[in-house]
Amino acid sequence: MSSYVIITDSSCDLPDSIVKELELEVLPLAFIMDGKTYRNYPDNREMSPEEFYNKEREGLMATTNAVNVGEATDAIEAVLKQGKDALVLAFSSGLSTTYNSFQIAADDLAEKYPDRKVYAVDTLCASLGQGMLVYQAAKLRQQGKSIEEVRDWVEANKLHQCHWFTVNDLFFLKKGGRVSAATAVVGTMLQIKPVMHVDNDGHLIKVDTARGRKASLRAIIDKVAELGEDPASQTMFICHSDCLEDAQYISDQVKERYGVKEIIINPIGPVIGAHTGPGCVSLFFTGKHR
Repeated sequence: MSSYVIITDSSCDLPDSIVKELELEVLPLAFIMDGKTYRNYPDNREMSPEEFYNKEREGLMATTNAVNVGEATDAIEAVLKQGKDALVLAFSSGLSTTYNSFQIAADDLAEKYPDRKVYAVDTLCASLGQGMLVYQAAKLRQQGKSIEEVRDWVEANKLHQCHWFTVNDLFFLKKGGRVSAATAVVGTMLQIKPVMHVDNDGHLIKVDTARGRKASLRAIIDKVAELGEDPASQTMFICHSDCLEDAQYISDQVKERYGVKEIIINPIGPVIGAHTGPGCVSLFFTGKHR
């Protein structure tokens, strides 16, 4: 059994089965919908993604809360009290203050527990891009790598985690300030779909546009040819906000075009989905750069 625990937050969107298999600690983030606060657990015990997106389609909007210092402290300290060290791999600081809370908590607890190791890493990743990095780190831990070796590997490789995605409805990006109201209206009328990624600062940015849904999916798939590092040997990740058919299309195409053998598909959880809306689909892979 490892002497350290990998902690992350539920914006990683990893399937509950993988969380259990890799013995990860996942701090559930909060979202508020229709006046009620829910926690986004990996097993979706408080609200399933399907229910969440149905509510969004009905016109209910959700807001989200970052992890605060108290929550971060409790999550890390629970591990330290077991006599184990803690490696935190947190949601991008370019999209949330969650990492900042984890870092403050880690610094405080390192003083309180001088015999324990506590490290917090800003993944600069989101959704299953973050999940992919956590997955890779956990696999290294299984191979016997030390907490410092895994931490250093994450720091060295996090900017090779490629995030490419598109959305079907520009309204939610407008709500989050990612596109203007005019762009949302015109784009919707003309069936213009944004092709977006997460950049080296962990920010969400629009890179290109495509005319129609299928064209936007193909644009994402093409990025593997442009950026991918030995795609056939990778485990790739695809997530979707209640559009499994599109996720499966990307999976089939990636397998056919690039010889990828292992792909993990999972829904986008409510915390990320509050900002994407239904109809978002994302492909994550390791590349030469983002």
